[in-house]
Amino acid sequence: MAFKTLTAKAAAALDQELMTTGAFSIDQLMELAGLSVSQVVHHVHPLTKGNRILVACGPGNNGGDGLVAARHLRHYGYQPSVYYPKRSKNDLYQRLAKQLEDLEVAFVDDFTSAIKGADHIVDAVFGFSFSGEVREPFPAVIKALEETKLPVTSVDAPSSWNIETGPPQSGVGSKFNPDFLVSLTAPKPLVKYFKGRHFVGGRFVSPGIAKKYDLEVPDYQGVDQFVEVGSGGQKL
Repeated sequence: MAFKTLTAKAAAALDQELMTTGAFSIDQLMELAGLSVSQVVHHVHPLTKGNRILVACGPGNNGGDGLVAARHLRHYGYQPSVYYPKRSKNDLYQRLAKQLEDLEVAFVDDFTSAIKGADHIVDAVFGFSFSGEVREPFPAVIKALEETKLPVTSVDAPSSWNIETGPPQSGVGSKFNPDFLVSLTAPKPLVKYFKGRHFVGGRFVSPGIAKKYDLEVPDYQGVDQFVEVGSGGQKL
């Protein structure tokens, strides 16, 4: 049996529900999402495998999750670096970036060069709301993710993928299939095209909201903020 998937429309509605009837702020949701991503990275890539984590952040909420994950990874003892070429002027994102600067986390300008000094990559460029074409400066980033031999963890969706139909048929991203995927709240339809290890994170859905959206909340264990599921969203 597989976990129910959330379409882009349903995922957006659920986020809005969490911030209205659920009484969460976007800061809280981003913090919990980024925390779950950091825990997955620590789980699949412990410090003994190398402490240099390169986090690629897009301009939206997915990038914000990446900034939060980078902060937690720094506190775990990793040496993260962040590629964040399109910084948002929104106060929340500016505060997240400032928190990293205070921890002396490096912000890098050249993603393809930064890969050479990394042990693991976090792809937090585009999330469930992505559609259309990949715009500059991100085509080179996606191409590097396709070609790298380093392990890659994608946040909610492999960047460049359509939330419903998966990887593009051709061009940038068509050959990108990361090693690890952290689906936030619930898997999205694209998981049927994903071939790596799959986790669900984001431990913030109440029983009432889960019932309304017909979601099955994963069986989180102890203090874990993630649960591993099958690559297609099946229960393990």
